[in-house]
Amino acid sequence: MRIDFHQLAQVLEKTLPPVCLICGDEPLQSLEAAQQVRAAAHRRGFTEREVLEHGPSFDWSLLAGTANALSLFADKRLIELRLASSKIGTPGSKALVDYCTRISPDTLVLVTAPKLERTQLASKWVKAIDHAGVLLQVWPVSSAQLPGWLARRMRSRGLRPEPGVSALLAERVEGNLLAGAQEIEKLVLRYGANPIDSQQLLAGIGDSARYDVFDLSDAALRGQLDRVLRILTGLQAQATPLPVILWALAREIRALADMAFELRQGKSLPQLLAAHRVWEKRKPLVRAGLERHALERLQHFLACCATIDQQIKGQALGDPWEGVRLLVAELAGAAAMVPSPRLGEAARPA
Repeated sequence: MRIDFHQLAQVLEKTLPPVCLICGDEPLQSLEAAQQVRAAAHRRGFTEREVLEHGPSFDWSLLAGTANALSLFADKRLIELRLASSKIGTPGSKALVDYCTRISPDTLVLVTAPKLERTQLASKWVKAIDHAGVLLQVWPVSSAQLPGWLARRMRSRGLRPEPGVSALLAERVEGNLLAGAQEIEKLVLRYGANPIDSQQLLAGIGDSARYDVFDLSDAALRGQLDRVLRILTGLQAQATPLPVILWALAREIRALADMAFELRQGKSLPQLLAAHRVWEKRKPLVRAGLERHALERLQHFLACCATIDQQIKGQALGDPWEGVRLLVAELAGAAAMVPSPRLGEAARPA
């Protein structure tokens, strides 16, 4: 049975699945989901716990051996199998499928894994767990969902955030749920179960936001100018290599330019989105980018990327960070800010 994070508590209240798979790259919710399973197992008498750490030389016979071994301390056991990789090969797949066909009522197996790709979700071992127990995919909380997530968590800890407080906290911890949870705990210790306003929030927390390069391009396509500049500042503070940032932006702009060209050739947007394999959740972003910028503008942005690349290599004048700042601002919809590229202008000798 496939469920999401918010359904887990309700499922565990009714029954304890004999095998659970929790997968995803969001660490806080993965950790908390596993803790919920452990607590539910302990309440039902699974007081002994064994942990199997999967790695390159992992012996998959350990799973069956541990599950079938007699317990010295308790009648019921929880076995945690922590997968270092979601690619477990034929031996791993066979071991998990075999276990799911011969489940012991006195053993609960909790499997934790990184994010599973679509092909892995269709594999035999995942289907076996899905059929025999519970599969929970942990998804990152989007920037739009984050203020609500933080507000609910604050209220669950007794805090009473005034309007705007959760949105302000979201700016400070965006992309880092663990930091958000930690900041909320600090606020609880500092203010207790009381109302909290923006000034109290700012006095009690730091700036723990973490971003990646794809956050930058997505925010630009959404037209979120303030957020784009905040993300770029955060990436610079995180010492994200500028060539990596430029690569992500140029990749996005090049894809948009290709689609804009094909639109002029008479192809429909739905055809293009399918041909370019645009994910469903990114289709609105791509549409927004194509509506905001004509083909000529996108070609101009690509020329700017080439100029910035030369600046990074010291082959052209100018500050490349400033060039990227102007580029993403204009990509997000700001008035024309990017100067015309001067690709032939060499850098002055030192």
